[in-house]
Amino acid sequence: MQYWLFKSEPFKFSWEMLKAKGAAGTQWDGVRNYQARNNMRAMQVGDLGFFYHSNEGLAVVGIVEVCALAHHDTTTEDARWECVDVRAFTDVPKPVTLDDCKVNPSLAGMVLVNNSRLSVQPVKPEEWREICRLGGVDPAP
Repeated sequence: MQYWLFKSEPFKFSWEMLKAKGAAGTQWDGVRNYQARNNMRAMQVGDLGFFYHSNEGLAVVGIVEVCALAHHDTTTEDARWECVDVRAFTDVPKPVTLDDCKVNPSLAGMVLVNNSRLSVQPVKPEEWREICRLGGVDPAP
């Protein structure tokens, strides 16, 4: 299993909106960055990711599960752009902020801390466990 972080502006698509999609989930569309797209191409069904509210909140607020492999992003006719489907897996009881991550030595190498603009990014297993601990998700899935 691999771990990821998905960033979304909550006024456009929030954690609550994803939860409302139910078990079917939805495509993680609109990504127009090659590195983020390539990260989605590397995902497998069952991989987990943090749902991160960007711009407002700046915090990990939930955990998603990848429920469909990379496929054409239906919001564009450009064949270069692909996305995965995700569904809500569980809430993070205590949101973990960007500031929480920046002051935690265990998270100093995290992509979120060092390249906060990347919208879909990998998370190392030890980073995953630490954020789950900080967020009250115990045990970490």
